Amino acid sequence: MNEEQQLTYNEIISKYNFNENQKDEIELGLKKSLDVSWYAKPEYAWQKMSEIRWGLEGKLNVSWYAKPEFSTYQMAQIREGLEYGLDVSIYAKPEYEWQQMNEIKEGLMGNIDVSLYTITEFDFNQMCQIRLGLCESLDISIYARPEFDGFQMKQIRLGLENQVDVVPYLNPGISWGEMKQIRLELQGNK
Repeated sequence: MNEEQQLTYNEIISKYNFNENQKDEIELGLKKSLDVSWYAKPEYAWQKMSEIRWGLEGKLNVSWYAKPEFSTYQMAQIREGLEYGLDVSIYAKPEYEWQQMNEIKEGLMGNIDVSLYTITEFDFNQMCQIRLGLCESLDISIYARPEFDGFQMKQIRLGLENQVDVVPYLNPGISWGEMKQIRLELQGNK
């Protein structure tokens, strides 16, 4: 670090009780002439500091995710979306778990209408099955309902992909294992 960076480092470090990993992240940012004020805060564990630093290094708008309410994994999903030039406003919300964010990000990368599965009532497994159905141009309205869990949705999706009449097992009261058995029997009769 040059003299100015060392002075800034010493000033920041004197204000808070950072651990060694946090200090390392601050030093790395200063050495790269980054605006470490985005993450040189005690509420950020070093992993979160890294995510913000990587965004700053990539000249990304870190204001989308440099927020204590996001987990490290959520920050990573938002940062990756920014790197791909995606509209992260769709999923840069703390109410989405990082896995849900990933499913929305994957849909955006595939130019899919993610509005069909961005409701927080869908867990990431459900979102995945809806996204995969959209990728295959299936009529996801048949199963894109919160009362079907992700495993049930998968059996319905696989039935639709194989042109099986899914009506006999289109019931959230039927376990996914029973659905699979019915689907395989129906597929065998085709």
